Amino acid sequence: MKAARLVGPKHFEFLETDDPVASDGQCLIKLERISVCGSDCRHGFQIHPEEHYPMPIGLPCHELAGTIVESRTDEYNEGQRVIVIPQRGSGGLMEYITSDPSRMILLPDTGPLDEWVMCQPSGTVLYSCQQMPNILGKNVLILGQGSIGLSFAMITSRQGASSVTVVDPLDYRLEKSKEFGSTHRINPTKENLDEAVLEITGGVGPDVVVEAAGYPDTFNDTFRLVRQFGTIIIFGVQADDFVPIEHSWIMDKQPRMIGTTGARSGDPTSQIKHMVALRERGWCEPANLITHRMGFSDVQKAFDTYDNQDDEIIKVVMNMSE
Repeated sequence: MKAARLVGPKHFEFLETDDPVASDGQCLIKLERISVCGSDCRHGFQIHPEEHYPMPIGLPCHELAGTIVESRTDEYNEGQRVIVIPQRGSGGLMEYITSDPSRMILLPDTGPLDEWVMCQPSGTVLYSCQQMPNILGKNVLILGQGSIGLSFAMITSRQGASSVTVVDPLDYRLEKSKEFGSTHRINPTKENLDEAVLEITGGVGPDVVVEAAGYPDTFNDTFRLVRQFGTIIIFGVQADDFVPIEHSWIMDKQPRMIGTTGARSGDPTSQIKHMVALRERGWCEPANLITHRMGFSDVQKAFDTYDNQDDEIIKVVMNMSE
């Protein structure tokens, strides 16, 4: 089968390798659509020590959809379309992958797979939103408007938040957020963030602040901006293990902070299944995240474009057959 891997800092190579073999209780899935995630770039695509290369075949990539070509379990049948979540430490930059049912999400028979695969990132955000307090009629602030931040805007606006204020230094992302339900948009390089947030929230601050950017500054911003006794939702993954915290803001605001990672919740699929069902009934449209479509032969271009935030990219989906 055809596959790709990183053989040097930010440098992919293509190769042919043996097809994986499904064991009892597993399915063999022919991957058809692959999407790049910000965490792929933050952790896998960044520059690593020389001894880390070449990386295992298929890394870094985990947003995948395809068709079951062999089933050795009673839970799924050949011909069904699924989202599949690779095991930790493995990736999906390859033509075929094996999986057990606990890491698979059944998809409808209709509609393009590149659109359905967007339920994976939005589904992880749905898990985080399920950890929030009731936000009906409340003020929500979202730091970061990549695909994850936009998904937070999409879901919280439909949950009935009174205001959904989004923050990002890239104007094209702020403009995109209008499609997803944002009510107010702030570019912190052009206006005073603190003053703007207080004005929007009537001087008290937001009830819920979401950190969806993954930077030390935005992590600390959550404590400063949240209203007293409000809630902070942490989604963004930091590049470093340790992040300095401005302790005085914690003591002053006394917020409830919730770190949320659906993939490590013990159930990595339920929230994605729920997102598939919500999209199927028309409640939301994660597919609007897609701004670029490429072929698998463009894997280097796809990661470079995403990593460099070129061409107003939000989400890129690759077609394995191209």
